[in-house]
Amino acid sequence: MNDKSIIIREKHSRLLRYSHWINFSLLSIMVWSGILIYWANDAYIKIPNSIAETFSIRFRLAEGMGWHFFIMWAFLFNGLIYVNYMIISGEWRTIAPNRKTFYEVIPVILHELKIKKSGPVTIGKFNAAQRLAYTGAILMGLGSVLTGIAIYKPVTLGWLTNLLGGYKAARFEHFLLMIGFFLFFIVHIIQVARAGWNNFRAMLAGYEIEKD
Repeated sequence: MNDKSIIIREKHSRLLRYSHWINFSLLSIMVWSGILIYWANDAYIKIPNSIAETFSIRFRLAEGMGWHFFIMWAFLFNGLIYVNYMIISGEWRTIAPNRKTFYEVIPVILHELKIKKSGPVTIGKFNAAQRLAYTGAILMGLGSVLTGIAIYKPVTLGWLTNLLGGYKAARFEHFLLMIGFFLFFIVHIIQVARAGWNNFRAMLAGYEIEKD
């Protein structure tokens, strides 16, 4: 019988894990309240009465705006903590794309789609697809804050609203970013489930267990 030694390997710091889970909760509320705002009436998106009644998402504009603008500040504050930590600690190198990322992402996608059997070699914490996804999520967060503020204060911050193409364009861009986060959630959760408990534990406890 061959016994394999167990190696406990640290992966995610406490601050990184806390900011991740806080951000997940805040974004969930932001998406929910954003839906209440956009679907408050037919001026934005027309939806069937059956769906509106089932999910109670019509005529709740004040409630949606109240939650959205309140959570926005917590989302911005948590994002600033996360970005500053990544810069100061040097962790940004683990997720920032490099010159090879755009070439390495193709084998990753082919492997995930079961087109290519052999998995890509991952150097560091994240593979090429994860680097692009996580960097994209940070940029979407920045875009959401800017477009949201442009919608919130279109007169006071007229220069920002105009820079984004005007009020209607900024509102549409904000909506697209919300859809982007929703799709990111779905893919992220599926990938975490596929990766297994060891990977999920790393984001909960900060370490992975490997067999030597």
